[in-house]
Amino acid sequence: MRTPVYFISHGGPNVMYERDHPAYAKFQAIGQEITTNIKPRAIVVFSGHWQAGRDTIQVNTAENTDLIYDFSGFPSGYYKEKYPNVGSKEVAEKVLGALKEAGIKAQGVTRGLDHGVWCSFKCLFDPESNPLNIPIVQVSLFDSEDPVQHYRVGQALAKLRDDNIQIIGSGMAVHNLNDLRFMWGTKEPLPYVVSFDEALKGAATTPPSQREKALADLMKRPDARQAHPTFDHLLPVHIAAGAAGEDHGERIWTMMEACFSWAQFKFDKRN
Repeated sequence: MRTPVYFISHGGPNVMYERDHPAYAKFQAIGQEITTNIKPRAIVVFSGHWQAGRDTIQVNTAENTDLIYDFSGFPSGYYKEKYPNVGSKEVAEKVLGALKEAGIKAQGVTRGLDHGVWCSFKCLFDPESNPLNIPIVQVSLFDSEDPVQHYRVGQALAKLRDDNIQIIGSGMAVHNLNDLRFMWGTKEPLPYVVSFDEALKGAATTPPSQREKALADLMKRPDARQAHPTFDHLLPVHIAAGAAGEDHGERIWTMMEACFSWAQFKFDKRN
């Protein structure tokens, strides 16, 4: 059975500790679905926190790496957190081969998981209650804001889904850290959060034949730069949608607060 594709809005590293936040329960539900129903043999994941070259994708080919604590201003305990993980040279080579076959420059590197992966995976796949126990291979974005370029990456890797490999894009549906300083003490979403969240739903759930254009047009909206001052947290949606092929998209949950949206998407032919 071909695996579905997910896009998760991963939030900040504090999500690991805020177990009463609605996003935490949603992470757990998605994680249980993956480990219990889908049962992939490996996960290939893209994070908004890793951009490589303007025309080159990088793939972690190492099996054992350290976590990357790519955040600042948090209590010291955050920088001592661990998440058990192992890579896969075999799966990484499949990724590299598929990209190169599609004419996309790609190179293998040694790089640990950044917090866009390990923090959210700690919620999705709690090591004690829902351990993953399969390899995780992280792949970079391009260092560009070209939506079509990223959609092509997803298309190139779609065939991995037929080999029981799970593809996940990890970013944020709306992500404006610049406005966070104005939002202390309130969770009421700013107007652009509401409008862009709904526009993203419309684009991601557009029929597959029109989805690439709809997602590219999303980035031209007047509220796009308010929702995403930089598009690094949005582009994993484009990769996920590209990997979905002819499968339909569904927004399985959303929550808007302050200058963020936690929307989660699933692309699955059974929708």
